[in-house]
Amino acid sequence: MGGGHGHSHDAPQVGTPRGTRLALAVTVAVIALVTVVGMWVLRPTGEGRPEVRASSASGVTYLEGEVVSVTPLDCAAFGTDPSTTTGAAPAGAECGRASVRITDGAEQGESVQVDIPPDAVREGVGAPLVLLKIPGQVAGSPYTYYDMQRGQPLLLLSIAFALVVVLVARWRGLRSLVGLAVAAAVVVGYLMPALLEGRSPVAVGLVSSAAIMIVVLYLAHGISARTTTALLGTFAGLAATAGIGALAVAQARLTGVSGDENAALQQAAQQIDLRNLLTCGIILAGLGILNDVTITQASAVYELHEAAPDLSPVQLYRQAMRIGRDHIASTVYTVVFAYAGAALPVLLVISLVDQPIGRILTSADISEEIVRTMAGGIGLVLAVPATTALAALVIRSGQGAGQGSGRHAA
Repeated sequence: MGGGHGHSHDAPQVGTPRGTRLALAVTVAVIALVTVVGMWVLRPTGEGRPEVRASSASGVTYLEGEVVSVTPLDCAAFGTDPSTTTGAAPAGAECGRASVRITDGAEQGESVQVDIPPDAVREGVGAPLVLLKIPGQVAGSPYTYYDMQRGQPLLLLSIAFALVVVLVARWRGLRSLVGLAVAAAVVVGYLMPALLEGRSPVAVGLVSSAAIMIVVLYLAHGISARTTTALLGTFAGLAATAGIGALAVAQARLTGVSGDENAALQQAAQQIDLRNLLTCGIILAGLGILNDVTITQASAVYELHEAAPDLSPVQLYRQAMRIGRDHIASTVYTVVFAYAGAALPVLLVISLVDQPIGRILTSADISEEIVRTMAGGIGLVLAVPATTALAALVIRSGQGAGQGSGRHAA
């Protein structure tokens, strides 16, 4: 009984002294104030935003429809795959001419004839399609196949994701989903409009990321010294990612105009600095995994202290960094393979090109992804020792206070 009782009162507690709490609160308050002021200065006002169009071409409208019947046709009959504007369909593929019943808009209930690609043919009767109506088309039907409808399966997948998160993580999982919704609102409602109006992409990316992290971390993990420590470590990682990303983009002579989407964006919104937009994307890309690493590392330090309260700050730092190094090693794989999975078609195309590997890796497309991965990875790695050291210092201040209280009580 004496040993157990002694553990309750004699062991140093992880309580954070008032002075340390005040220092942490003031630091976060200053960062939050700078973030709010930055968001106000960079806020979208509606001026200079490119015109929002219903489609890429004037007068073109989108309609939803459902396949009623399909007549198989050899894709060679019309020369190209109807799902694309150029290029032949795959060898042996079977296209089709479908009767499609329109299910929305003023033409709801009407049936139209549309040539559809092999994927839609395989879906058969009942396949949900998206059609383009091109007015004034001289030859043939004004209706053209555009894409498959994917709303329902994506909605079901999202619901399944939310249910799994809530069932496993319970209230904390629910709070994290709310934080995810807040992050999406910031990106869609603030960051994107500000970028389209020509605000500085790096500045907008930094203030948006800071706002997201402040809300998401405290919402998901509660207000505590542990969460604040992770938040400050996250800010350190964000700053490192932004600085290294901007430097790497400049030194690698990247322009941000590498893909068709970027070229189209430059044409539609010439006020956007695509080079700095690339840096903004690097900052945003690292948010989620950076948050994961700093929260895990801060928790590791606190848990180590609770398990071994007699560790000095240096010993605590060293022990926690053993965990941090394992986390860094696994995170490196996560970052690299996440890109490899997303870019697998590009990598396969590259493997078919008879060019030196050095020339391929230094092409604009691949260079952008390498810079994004490496800059984000460096910021991520640097956030681990920063978070660990800060957590050890915060705990040390609490340990000293706990020891002082224990001596006083004795």
